[in-house]
Formats: sequence, structure tokens, C-alpha cells
Amino acid sequence: MAQYKLRFIPLGGVVGVTKNMYVYELYVKSQSSNVKTEALDEYVLQDILIVDCGIGFPLEKELGVDFVIPDITYLRDKIDKIRAILISHGHEDHISALPYHYKDLGSPPVYASNLTAAFIENKFKEIETKVEVNRVAYDKDYTFGDFKVKFIRMTHSIPDPTHLLIKSPLGTIYHGPDFKLDLTPLYGFPPDFYEIVKAGHDGILCLLSDCLGAEREGLTLSEAIVGQTFEDTMRKTKGKFLMTTFSSNISRIRQCVEVAIKFNRKIVFLGRSMRENTTIAQAINYLPIPANLIGKEEEVMKLPPNKVCLIVAGSQGQYGSALSKLANKMNKNIRILPGDRVILSSDPIPGNESEVYSLIEDLSTQGADVVYSDVQDELHASGHGNQEDLKFLMRFTNPKYFIPIGGTVRHQHQYKLLAEDLGFRSDSIYTLNEGETIWFMNGKAERGPIIETKNIYVDAYGVGDVGNMVLRDRKTLSSEGIVIAVLPVDRQVHLVARPKILSRGFIFEKLGVQIFDASMKLIESEMKPRGGDQVLDSGRLKRHIIDVLEKFYFEKTGRRPLVIVEVIEI
Repeated sequence: MAQYKLRFIPLGGVVGVTKNMYVYELYVKSQSSNVKTEALDEYVLQDILIVDCGIGFPLEKELGVDFVIPDITYLRDKIDKIRAILISHGHEDHISALPYHYKDLGSPPVYASNLTAAFIENKFKEIETKVEVNRVAYDKDYTFGDFKVKFIRMTHSIPDPTHLLIKSPLGTIYHGPDFKLDLTPLYGFPPDFYEIVKAGHDGILCLLSDCLGAEREGLTLSEAIVGQTFEDTMRKTKGKFLMTTFSSNISRIRQCVEVAIKFNRKIVFLGRSMRENTTIAQAINYLPIPANLIGKEEEVMKLPPNKVCLIVAGSQGQYGSALSKLANKMNKNIRILPGDRVILSSDPIPGNESEVYSLIEDLSTQGADVVYSDVQDELHASGHGNQEDLKFLMRFTNPKYFIPIGGTVRHQHQYKLLAEDLGFRSDSIYTLNEGETIWFMNGKAERGPIIETKNIYVDAYGVGDVGNMVLRDRKTLSSEGIVIAVLPVDRQVHLVARPKILSRGFIFEKLGVQIFDASMKLIESEMKPRGGDQVLDSGRLKRHIIDVLEKFYFEKTGRRPLVIVEVIEI
């Protein structure tokens, strides 16, 4: 009888909330080995399953970065073992890195629910590539090598979310990303409690669970409460009604649409992602809207304000988003006016608070009545389960081991305390960082070696072109400025004219005249002939002058501008 080992590797999604990507590896003991040992080199990698492939969002210090994607370096020489990529739901942090990595992962089959599949296919269409996503059935077991997988209906802040039962010869893993136990979902099905409890009865080796709501008491509110808030607020709004949320939150968008239809307001979607996602949802009948109530951006200011409902992307205050452009008067067609009401129907992702509050300030300055969760309840129902949701899933599945996912270190810690309160052993709960691994063998779990990972940055110019050096230079430019020194020299590295200094963002112009004149004299002094023949080595010369100028500017100003030296041979 074959002997197996199972390894779990989080390539993202464990301490950064976003950039979700999880790897399951199944190893089988080599039949040719007669050695009675449990060493890994006696086992052969047989099957790999990947769950989710999403983007992360840059930190404030990561200047110029659009988003971050998982590092798949570890998988590049194992693509022949990848049996499938399984996607849990359609949020950006679970699907949007897939177009960047798909070919490098060997173009394996992709499986997802209906709306999720439509979103993924659109992501590939944006880069002029095609992928056919397999739509999953909930009453079917899928076989991928020696893995068997069942998709389970779940509820979240987007339609069609799923949990996954991943069955292996060593036991069953319950993979439970972003969820809440919503008993009254507005659209779609409630959680499939029968399948969850049945899985727990049959035996769960390990539960991987969303932990982002582990600090909040009670059960998470149902999405149904938000629709009534929209109706009450829209009824008393005399100007334009604006609602912002995540562009993939089709359930929230549909509630706003239904209220707008009730009050006969023209519905206008702002933002590329918002327009694309709502078009997809309309095409598969997840977002029915009468044709006569779909408006265009260009006609908004020509309509009576109380006949307009704008549904806008940019709820996290992202620079350049549709809502940011409205707040900063950069939309050429629409202006915010007194009497308009803006509803922020999402909470800031941890780390985005300052951007969101800045957005509120800008909108309020223009006279809008901005309504957000700090000033009114029931504007937003989290898609992530609170403590009682999490404890229900623990009890239903009754696993042998736990791995909290989808949260920060503090959320992982709170989740561990919840599990301990329910009587689960402390040593059965593994809190992981990115790249840390867990082995399952002989019914037991233990930590394995760390897989090295790094952030892969994506900006407007490409993938992975931005590294630590580039980020450091961008940070210097943003805070210290730049100085460029141009050195005209002959073949013997003698200056043939005075150096030229150019500067931006470094020092006040009047003071700069003296500083730059002194720095030119310093360059001339450093480049005086020292005797003997000299051969032009522009690289060595540049490094020397950069070191001299950096030290000089810091001594004189206390600042460290980015110094660039250009040597021109004449």
C-alpha cells in the first residue's frame, strides 16, 4: 500500500490579508526504495493543487506600485505536477494575479463558480488572452490525481463564494477562505450546512479558516440590512445619490440598483472595474436593470439631481479611482454639489484608513453629505465572519488541526484564542507567515522548511521590474529630491568645461545657488590631474563623485537627495 505525505504552502494570504495563493502538495513514497525511513528524499512529488491566485495592495512606502502578486518561483520547475487551479470566489485578492502567472504555471485547468468564472475570463480578455474556466457543480466530486475536491456553497460579500473539501489519502482538508454565515442572503443560496456538518462527521484533518473577523464579537450582520439603509437614505436625498463599494460586490451593488429603480433614478456606473463587473453580472442575469434606467456619465449634470444614482468604484480612496477623481474635481462630466449624498458602503482595508478619510474630507469640502460607518450604522455588512461565525465553523468541522488564513498576525492570534476557548489544544493551531510550511503525515502535523518568497511588484510598465533599489530611489525622490551633475571630460578625464548641476525638489532656489556653486568647485577639486596617465573609467568616476556629493549635501543641508552623475566625453 502506497505511503503519502501532504504539504501545505501559503504563497500569500496569511499575514497580509490579500494576495491569496495556497499550494497543496501530495508526495508518495518511492516504490524503488527499500529503506525504512520517513525522510523526504524517499518520497516523490506526485500532485499539486493551487487554491486562489490574487493580488495584494502596496504599502504607502511602496511608491508607484499598482499592486503586488505572489512569488511563484518555487513552482516554476514543478508545473508538470500542477493538476488544477481552484478559485474560491471572485474578489480581486483571489483571482487577479492569475493572468500574470497562468502560462508560467503550465496553463492548468481552472475551476470556479459561475460569477467567479465570468470575472476570471474577463481578466484574461483585458490582456487579449483567452481562458476557459470550468464552472463547478456542487453535487460533484472532482478528481485531480490522488486529490478529490468538493465545492461547498458559502456566503460572503459577493455572490457564488465557495469553500473546498480537499480529500487526500492522508485525510481531508477543509479550505474555508473569506466567509460569513449569512442565513438570509439576498441573492443565491445560504451556506450548505449539511455538507459542512457531514464533512465534520466524516473527519477533518485540518481546517483552514478565514480569521479577519476574529476580533469582533457576535455574528456578522446579514447583507439584507444594507438594502433598507440605502432606501431610507435615498428617500431623503434631494441631490445626486452616490454609493461606493468594491466593484466586485455585486450583492451590494444590486441592492442599491433595486432602490434606485424604486425611486426612478437613472443608474450610472463610474470606474472601469465597476462598469466591467456590472456588465458581466447583467449578462448572466445577476444584476437585472431596466434599459430605460441605465444612464451615461455625460448626461448626469443635465438630469434633475434627485433623478440620479451613481455607483462608483474607489471605496478605498485609491488615487486615480472614479471616486477620487470626483473628490478632486478631476471628472470632466460630473461635479459634486451641495445636496448630494455619498454613501461609503465598505470599511477601509487595514492600512487604507488615511486615504479613505482624506477622500471624505475632499467630498465634504465640496458640500456633499458623506455618510460612512463612523457616523451611521448598517451602511456595510462585513463579508467576514465574526467570532460566532468562526466558532460555528470550528464546531461543525471539529478538525484535528487549524490554520487561520486571510488575516494579519493579530487576527491569527485572536483566532487561536477562540479555538482554545472552545477546548481545542493550543499545539493544534498553526499560525503561519508567508512561505512557512506544514507537513501532514501519519495523521500528524508538523512544521516544515520555509519556502523563500518575495513580493513581485506590478506597475504601469511591467511585472517584477520594480525592486527594492527602485523603491528606495522613489522614496528618496519623494522626500529628498534629485541632483544631476553633468561632467564634460576629455579622454584623460580632465574637465573641459565647468560641471553643470541640475536639481528638482531638493533645496530652496536662493540657498541652492551657493550650495551648487560650492559643489561644482568640489567636483573640480576632485578631478584635478593627480599625475600620471589617466584612462577614462566613467563607472568608477561616477561612483566617486556620487559619494563625494552625497556626503557634501548631507553635511550642508542634513538631506540626502538622489544624486545622478553623467560623464560626457568630448
